[in-house]
Amino acid sequence: MGFFTDSTLCIGCKACEVACKQWNQLPDDGFRLTGMSYDNTGHLGASTWRHVAFVERESPLPGQGSPRDGVEAGARAFEPLRPLGQAGTTSPLADDVSPSHIETPVALGPTAQAMGKFSWLMLSDVCKHCERAGCLEACPTGAIIRTEFGSVYVQPDVCNGCGYCVSACPFGVVDRRADDGRAWKCTLCYDRLEGGMVPACAKACPTASIQFGPIDELRERAAHRVEQLRARGVPQARLYGESAASQPGTAGLRAFFLLCDEPEVYNLPPDPVVPTKKIADSWWAMAAGIAGLGLAAVGVVLSARRAA
Repeated sequence: MGFFTDSTLCIGCKACEVACKQWNQLPDDGFRLTGMSYDNTGHLGASTWRHVAFVERESPLPGQGSPRDGVEAGARAFEPLRPLGQAGTTSPLADDVSPSHIETPVALGPTAQAMGKFSWLMLSDVCKHCERAGCLEACPTGAIIRTEFGSVYVQPDVCNGCGYCVSACPFGVVDRRADDGRAWKCTLCYDRLEGGMVPACAKACPTASIQFGPIDELRERAAHRVEQLRARGVPQARLYGESAASQPGTAGLRAFFLLCDEPEVYNLPPDPVVPTKKIADSWWAMAAGIAGLGLAAVGVVLSARRAA
């Protein structure tokens, strides 16, 4: 199981953040504006397991920015894709706007006229639940495990707060809480999954930007969605971390994204690698270095004997 987050459908409502905090009983972070945008949570942390990033760009983005455009895509694109009772879009606007055939390229003039060269990129970020998770491999106590749903879960009653997982996460997701020192992050709503429910964030998303379901099904949806967007004149549409081939440093993500710009624009690393992936290379390099020093020492001894 996993998440597919389509950033082109995100409207920045933060319903996912609220639902996550409410279900998991997470404390607030002060709700102070960052001063760089309308974002009032800033980043993922021990108390923020879902974070909606607001990226303001002085660059036009065809296909994004029009409420009509988002409603059309949300109502049409994922109509038959509601696994495990997921509601999909609940926006009342969806009843007022007749869904269009999104396979057909449409004129996007209103968006460009309304926004000029300015555009918003919004992304609901979360733990990526990597197929090869650096936090799990670095944990010395076995507190971090892989669940039967494929998610990466931190057992708070086993965590000793050493913090190795924090530095081992290539996305900066895992964080320790100041009051108890233990590591916390998204659990993929493990308790809800056990009860046959979808994660709270996906359930609350009004535009179906956050999709939850079997990972292979999500990959098929995502690939189809990219084709749709490109056909509509959004050539920048791309997937991030959907497979091991696309992101070998993590062997792929169970929470992957559809982006409309380079990953760095969304504050995502372009080529994340779990630290433990290069341990074998480091050992081989050290062994080669030691062997080289040994051969050099033997050469010096033999040269000295010949000179004598």
